Amino acid sequence: PENEISADCNHLLWNYKLNLTTDPKFESVAREVCKSTISEIKECADEPVGKGYLLSCLVDHRGNITEYQCHQYITKMTAIIFSDYRLICGFMDDCKNDINILKCGSIRLGEKDVHSQGEVVSCLEKGLVKEAEEGDPKIQVSDLCKKAILRVAELSSDDFHLDRHLYFACRDDRERFCENTQAGEGRVYKCLFNHKFEESMSEKCREALTTRQKLIAQDYKVSYSLAKSCKSDLKKYRCNVENLPRSREARLSYLLMCLESAVHRGRQVSSECQGEMLDYRRMLMEDFSLSPEIILSCRAEIEHHCSGLHRKGRTLHCLMKVVRGEKGNLGTNCQQALQTLIQETDPGADYRIDRALNEACESVIQTACKHIRSGDPMILSCLMEHLYTEKMVEDCEHRLLELQYFISRDWKLDPVLYRKCQGDASRLCHTHGWNETSELMPPGAVFSCLYRHAYRTEEQGRRLSRECRAEVQRILHQRAMDVKLDPALQNKCLIDLGKWCSEKTETGQELECLQDHLDDLAVECRDIVGNLTELESEDIQIEALLMRACEPIIQNFCHDVADNQIDSGDLMECLIQNKHQKDMNEKCAIGVTHFQLVQMKDFRFSYKFKMACKEDVLKLCPNIKKKVDVVICLSTTVRNDTLQEAKEHRVSLKCRKQLRVEELEMTEDIRLEPDLYEACKSDIKNYCSSVQYGNAQIIECLKENKKQLSTRCHQKVFKLQETEMMDPELDYTLMRVCKQMIKRFCPEADSKTMLQCLKQNKNSELMDPKCKQMITKRQITQNTDYRLNPVLRKACKADIPKFCHGILTKAKDDSELEGQVISCLKLRYADQRLSSDCEDQIRIIIQESALDYRLDPQLQLHCSDEISNLCAEEAAAQEQTGQVEECLKVNLLKIKTEMCKKEVLNMLKESKADIFVDPVLHTACALDIKHHCAAITPGRGRQMSCLMEALEDKRVRLQPECKKRLNDRIEMWSYAAKRVTLWCDFQVAPADGFSDLAMQVMTSPSKNYILSVISGSICILFLIGLMCGRITKRVTRELKDR
Repeated sequence: PENEISADCNHLLWNYKLNLTTDPKFESVAREVCKSTISEIKECADEPVGKGYLLSCLVDHRGNITEYQCHQYITKMTAIIFSDYRLICGFMDDCKNDINILKCGSIRLGEKDVHSQGEVVSCLEKGLVKEAEEGDPKIQVSDLCKKAILRVAELSSDDFHLDRHLYFACRDDRERFCENTQAGEGRVYKCLFNHKFEESMSEKCREALTTRQKLIAQDYKVSYSLAKSCKSDLKKYRCNVENLPRSREARLSYLLMCLESAVHRGRQVSSECQGEMLDYRRMLMEDFSLSPEIILSCRAEIEHHCSGLHRKGRTLHCLMKVVRGEKGNLGTNCQQALQTLIQETDPGADYRIDRALNEACESVIQTACKHIRSGDPMILSCLMEHLYTEKMVEDCEHRLLELQYFISRDWKLDPVLYRKCQGDASRLCHTHGWNETSELMPPGAVFSCLYRHAYRTEEQGRRLSRECRAEVQRILHQRAMDVKLDPALQNKCLIDLGKWCSEKTETGQELECLQDHLDDLAVECRDIVGNLTELESEDIQIEALLMRACEPIIQNFCHDVADNQIDSGDLMECLIQNKHQKDMNEKCAIGVTHFQLVQMKDFRFSYKFKMACKEDVLKLCPNIKKKVDVVICLSTTVRNDTLQEAKEHRVSLKCRKQLRVEELEMTEDIRLEPDLYEACKSDIKNYCSSVQYGNAQIIECLKENKKQLSTRCHQKVFKLQETEMMDPELDYTLMRVCKQMIKRFCPEADSKTMLQCLKQNKNSELMDPKCKQMITKRQITQNTDYRLNPVLRKACKADIPKFCHGILTKAKDDSELEGQVISCLKLRYADQRLSSDCEDQIRIIIQESALDYRLDPQLQLHCSDEISNLCAEEAAAQEQTGQVEECLKVNLLKIKTEMCKKEVLNMLKESKADIFVDPVLHTACALDIKHHCAAITPGRGRQMSCLMEALEDKRVRLQPECKKRLNDRIEMWSYAAKRVTLWCDFQVAPADGFSDLAMQVMTSPSKNYILSVISGSICILFLIGLMCGRITKRVTRELKDR
């Protein structure tokens, strides 16, 4: 080609340039122009004359030359020298063998322009880089040549014209991207580095720039601006070459680590140096190929998983993704190389270092984190706080988690945490300096140590400083969203995650899954999950996703406890109490319930319960782990102490208070009572499949279907009802439905007497209909078995075994007696044979059941067909006022079933004993009782007898309705009296003494006849005595006194 120089001319020019560098004339000019400089630089003053060594020495010290003329002269000479490696003093001698081994000789006359002979140096540079990257013993550059190559690179660091290969490769790109950048002080290099990944950058220039960057990674002095800006700081903090191990030479990574350590220790590093460090940290993060360890250790992973992703940090993030387990497995060496690179670049200190993250998260930062200045380390924290929110974008989420994976494994990589906790970490966790921390510690060990101490109480010993504790809590709250950000958890639970939770891929599901399978996990994994759950119970804000879901509830109902720096379980307790508020959303309710279910697995998972009762548990319930078992154990102890009226409770007061809270919480959802839930699982499926969990709805459903339940479930439900009746506050549905009525009617009532109080006010006009309906439901339940009515049980404890012994012998512990005992007591009430306390309770039951037939289980059992056929209309009435009972009485003659007839006759007998238990008659005769029987004490049939006498008295005029009802009753009683079987069916207990005998006579239908016979007998005996005189023979006094 025309533009190529001929071989002869080429050779002539080369010889001319060689003569220039060695000619004594030029050396003497240098001595003249650079006189003062030579005297200042001792090494140059000692160089021999005429061999070109002086010029070489001045070129070496070019950066220290201050004389303008000397500097200009040496710069011109440098351009000549660097045009060919053979003109560089000593280079040919040092690298001759290496040029041959690496086949870098490129002097083929006629083929190449000898003036662009940067090719040889470039080839040697590539060989040097390749040696570091491949670790191949065949590719080895001698130490002398290595030093010479790096020295050439250092000397060409200020002016890109001096790197001949790069200059020719990037001439056009320099014009395109850096036209206005003045040459000198490495400015053009820097400009080209910044545009390296531009689409329009030529591939040969990009390759040359990458080689240059790789040399900088091996020797920081190859970067003029970095070496100049950080010179004083390197010396100040003893990071200079003299302090380095020889094998590491002047590695960029060492310089960065050394200076970053100084920054993290709070030392002053000049802003110019920090700016340069930032540029080169960003450079390392955006191009993996600049780190020989990555290429050496991760070659297979890059080819297999990340081929084609070579720009803007995407390869590194691809490898990070693999490490997280999202695309396969990564070798240990590769993972270690990545961790080292992250420590060198320290992107946690400034998110902009990670270009892939910066670009992916730019929109999120602009919207969610705009209040934080650019480059602040809190930007990453802000991004973590918005993880999984609407403001987060998917690409940013992935890049963020990939980086956080590594930050979570080395606590030093979070600069805010390091700054606030380095003193605590040194004191409590035995850490060293920033870049001296021992690699012997497993990943995440220091942070684990810090958070263990963060939640210690003062009694437990050494704690963290306030600001460190706050920082640890912040990070713990953020990282708990992803199990991969907890190194110990991921490491110990890897097998269990695969075994139990492989399908749980959504946010936060993995930890929930591990908690659900807690009992199935391997010991080490179970311990870690248990410890984390224990921490959550103390500080539920660790459950960040739950907190977000529950934010409206927290703001409206729990803001007082949410603002507390120390949670201590108050926030979760508040959320549980407000779980069924209208504002509650489904996600929050599900999350709260899940946490409650997890708490049941171990009492340690309920922080407040654990702190209040740990001593009591150790003393009274040792070796019990499950919370439900601990609650049962402690509550049984409390109940026994109460029943036995012990002088001193074995369970402490603070524990009893918290125990009450736990008992009340457990009543809300059947799943919180595992024994009951397990026993009734099939029944729930059969009878309550459409009913939702929570609000005790399943429990209520089982109660309503009690007769159909399996034996085991039925027994458990019966036991539950027995407990609820003894302590109505544990009846969640009753307390919820009647909450306002309790405030209105029973504000002073004890929890044990709550139902009794509600029953007494049931018929008040102010009573809420829904609450009234619920009270009736509970009364129906109570009347099925005397054991479900603690007040009756206590009042009739002597009467029940006395009169109903036969029924008790046939009874089973966990099944209802279907009202048999209460029916038995009712009959004794009619006979007026009960103790006064028992009589009062039975009277109330008879009065209530006389108004509502559903409260009489025996009547319902034996007369269900008759009620359906004869009294359907009355039974369908919304408000029961005794009309069904009246209907049965009126239709007595139509009743065919003997057992039903017997029940109706029993009702008649009860009404004869007391008018109050016959609501229809009592309502009809209320005015007449007031006028004619006001002075008569109610009870024992006295007012009924008064009305009967008034009916027979011709002078007394009763109300027509009362008269009609009384005549109806007389007919019914007359019919009942003829039914001998009625009386034969009664179980009459033998009289225990004269009082019982007298009572039996007085309650007998023939009492007048019996009393007449007894009176007549006494009178006849008296008359016989009067008329017949003495029966015995008279004797003298002496004989009597003998």
